[in-house]
Amino acid sequence: MAAHPRKHRPPRAGRALLLAAILLAVFLWWDNTSLQVTEADPSFSDLPAGFDGCRIAVLSDLHSASFGPENETLFRTVAEQKPDYIFFLGDLEDQYRGRKPEYVTELADGLSAIAPTYYVTGNHEWAIGDVPELKETLTAHGVTVLSNQFVTLERNGDSVVLAGIDDPNGYADQKTPEELAAEIYAACGDPFWMLLAHRNNRFSSQYSKLGADLVFSGHAHGGLIRLPFTDGLFSHDWDLLPSHTAGLYEENGSCLFVTRGLGNSGATFRLFNRPEVAMVTLHRA
Repeated sequence: MAAHPRKHRPPRAGRALLLAAILLAVFLWWDNTSLQVTEADPSFSDLPAGFDGCRIAVLSDLHSASFGPENETLFRTVAEQKPDYIFFLGDLEDQYRGRKPEYVTELADGLSAIAPTYYVTGNHEWAIGDVPELKETLTAHGVTVLSNQFVTLERNGDSVVLAGIDDPNGYADQKTPEELAAEIYAACGDPFWMLLAHRNNRFSSQYSKLGADLVFSGHAHGGLIRLPFTDGLFSHDWDLLPSHTAGLYEENGSCLFVTRGLGNSGATFRLFNRPEVAMVTLHRA
């Protein structure tokens, strides 16, 4: 009887490497597309009693990503948290993907149907251009755009001030954060006030010195890769071991909350750093 040649099989080590590569690819896909809800609970002695327990959904750095068809998963996840307000901190779009008017409309309609939604620009909106048109679209679909402006929020008979600034990539002659803070104090005395400002890396040097009780920022993408005992491994500019990339911080008597954000820009990816729907619940100390 003629001998049959044995079929070639990859060595065990090769099969193990192939399996490991497949598992890593699946994990990276999940790690970059599966929403994670996180909670933060800052306390303030001067928070008006009417805002004790106020829940704020903090979103940022979507970069034109979609979670579910027409972002249904994102909207459902936010709605399930029952926020009083939604703060969107910029980089709604991505400069490498360009302007998508229908995407902006879809997002504005979906979020504003859940809770009052407030928005400030990030650096990517200005890199794309046509920011006035973007702001008009958001406003027409129920989102309040804060362009170096402030408004009063009311809850349970009390009020606080909410301010928002355009990204520094905006117009060269735009109102400065310091000028906006001076306007708040001139108009409102010494209120409890919050600031929406896209760039986390300006908190120490500038935003913490404005007098705001609480600043909300994004921009850092959680440091891209999060390892134990680090505040993120890389900044958005690929600086090593950045600071102020996720969670709560305090400097100069001002508190900062940074969200890890939702999307990725260009060829970047997340590792141990899932897209975040951050819920900040205010407490009166």
